[in-house]
Formats: sequence, C-alpha cells, structure tokens
Amino acid sequence: MLIPTIIMALVAATFFLIAHHKGDNSHIAGLSAGMKTLFEILPLLLFAFAVAGLMQVVIPKEIIARWLGTSSGIKGILVGSAAGALIPGGPYVVFPLAAGFLKAGASMPTMVAFVTSWGLWSLNRIPMTVAFLGWRFTLAALATTVFFPPLAGILTKTFFQNFLK
Repeated sequence: MLIPTIIMALVAATFFLIAHHKGDNSHIAGLSAGMKTLFEILPLLLFAFAVAGLMQVVIPKEIIARWLGTSSGIKGILVGSAAGALIPGGPYVVFPLAAGFLKAGASMPTMVAFVTSWGLWSLNRIPMTVAFLGWRFTLAALATTVFFPPLAGILTKTFFQNFLK
C-alpha cells in the first residue's frame, strides 16, 4: 500500500502546485471540495471497514471456506457472483468486503467473480440504468454480461491458481 500512497501524494501535490500557481485561490477551493467529499464518505468507509473486519471474526472460517474457499469450486464462484450482484454500495463498500472475505478464507477466484459481478450486475444500479437508458438497454446489458463474472472466476482459477498461492 505504500507505493500507491506515495503516487497519490505526488499527484495531489502536483495538482496543488498547479492550482496554487494559477493565483486565484483555486488550490484552497480544491482542498475544500476534497475535505467535503471526505466528510461525506468517511462514515461509509468506517462502517465498511468495520464490517470487513468483524465478518472475519463473526462468520466461522469453516462456513467461508465451504461457500467461498478454494474447495468450494464452481459453487463458490457462483455464490460469489450472486453476492456481488446483491451487495449495495460503491467501491468503498465492495473492496473492503472483498478484502475481508479474502482474509477470512475466501478464494481469489471467488472474489474475482464477486467484484466482477458487482461491477457488471449490481442490482442497486438497475433502477438508475432503466431511468436513464430504458428497459431495452438494461436487459441487453444484463443479458450480454451474464456469463462474465463466473467466467472471470473460472479463468482466475484456471490461469492464476499457482500464482495465487
């Protein structure tokens, strides 16, 4: 996590200096907008990380291993795919949950299916998709992506299993 943090710090510092150089106090406005976003998202982040950590101690490892672990096979990939579609929230919720599941014993292929499913099928985005793009578009998008999350999990298991150990 250190390298991404350093990269993000360098990008932020660069943008800050560019904004400061403009001389119109846009660097202050930018920092203010960033802080506003932080305070809006901070409660969600705290709860998402709490859930990710607590599920590791509340859900027995045997259950996670049986349903999402390496020995769960295609069943685990399908469960991960279904769970990803059902999980509400954005990346601030999904990624800590996936990390928590991995630490609790879920397999990498299952979590690849989980995250891919969330990205493609997230049920909480369907009303917005229908509202802006209509039913035909929504159904076409779901129908054409229905096999991708399980396929992503299977491909991860097939091609990266030795790499993941």
